Amino acid sequence: MTTSGELDELARTIRERAQLHGTFTLRSGAVSQTYFDKYRFEADPALLRRIGEAMLPLVPADTTVLAGLEMGGIPLVTMLGQLTGMPTAFLRKAPKTYGTCRSAEGVELEGERVVLIEDVVSSGGAILDQLALLRADGISPATAICVIDRETGGREALADQGVALKALLTMSRIMTV
Repeated sequence: MTTSGELDELARTIRERAQLHGTFTLRSGAVSQTYFDKYRFEADPALLRRIGEAMLPLVPADTTVLAGLEMGGIPLVTMLGQLTGMPTAFLRKAPKTYGTCRSAEGVELEGERVVLIEDVVSSGGAILDQLALLRADGISPATAICVIDRETGGREALADQGVALKALLTMSRIMTV
């Protein structure tokens, strides 16, 4: 279990390594002066492992499959799969137009208790888009887990669709430690 002090240290490390300043357009279309470049924390194996270990308590006990969203959720779900021993799936933004023509690769999701894994959540748009694809295939995840909740409406948008968002860190915590 990660202590509050360990989470604060992790928040500081993520802020130091991944926070960028400037003018950035987010996936939601919103403009922000602060951006967290997830690849800066996901590309560091030791930091990625620390993040994965800290995320473990967020995984509901009844989970049978972890599913990472393209692209930032893929390293996270791979690490969580290693740490939990759970099978994983890799979720594309759109089905391939060749080969299997699937939007979900890896383990089968039908009949499983799927938890979605994402890096940074702002409006929740990427998760909502993925949720529409999954629901069309009869899969209805009830939980999504992310590293950073920017606290800009994503949690509420997901709740409106019956999905609980569990965040390792919030933007306010990262900015105040």
